[in-house]
Amino acid sequence: MTRLPSETPALQVAVLQGAGAAGAVAVNLAALEAACAGSAAAGDALLVTPELWLTGFNIGNDARRLACTRDAPEIAALRDMAGRHRLALCVGYPERDGDAVYNAAVLIDGTGAVLGHYRKHRLSGDYENATFNRGDGTDLVAPVGGIRTGVLICYDMEFPENVRRLALAGVKLLLVPTALSLEFAFVAEKLVPTRAFENGIFVAYADLCGVERGKRYAGQSCIVGPDGADLARAGAGPATVRARVEPARFSHLDDRLPYLRDLAAG
Repeated sequence: MTRLPSETPALQVAVLQGAGAAGAVAVNLAALEAACAGSAAAGDALLVTPELWLTGFNIGNDARRLACTRDAPEIAALRDMAGRHRLALCVGYPERDGDAVYNAAVLIDGTGAVLGHYRKHRLSGDYENATFNRGDGTDLVAPVGGIRTGVLICYDMEFPENVRRLALAGVKLLLVPTALSLEFAFVAEKLVPTRAFENGIFVAYADLCGVERGKRYAGQSCIVGPDGADLARAGAGPATVRARVEPARFSHLDDRLPYLRDLAAG
């Protein structure tokens, strides 16, 4: 492999795939702590969790009770975890804002500083629409390790316009916490690589696995390169997969797959 200059941004990214514990915040925080320790030992710079990892996804009316504000102790615990392990985190959680509850994710850098929060804009199915308020579509874009990074949650990524908008804003790495059901496994298998390929970006896709209160998840968490090929992919069970994100390694694709450039040309 061609050696890149030392100043070229590169980031080792890990994706956590786990079953989680529905409604048990302390259990999920402990599992994340263990995952952070493993990631730090492996040299990861960023760890991405599945959707609503903090509380579990399929938690029904408990979502309102378990939702927390941005300054809650649970978020402080995530910040502490990131700072102690010198590891950036993207963690899904239910966010409370007044009377509203959002399906959200927080992005924290390796010093424990919050880079931003994202609220899921496209809610999927009766459960989500009955439980959560819809985010206003404000994007979260921030540098992580020198790489311009964006966040979408699950169903948001299935709308090509959302990913294209972030790519046009210069995002090179897209983080997607998700809770993908087994019957929609083709999203992880086919759609994630397509989104990466058509936008020339890296996608880190973090799914739950196993069965949670009757809901069976697809697993297949993955990190996909700008050429649409897997850099790492999990199976059906608990796993942490990791890959090195090196935008310069794929710079030749700007000529081979010039979608964004040709789009800008009108």
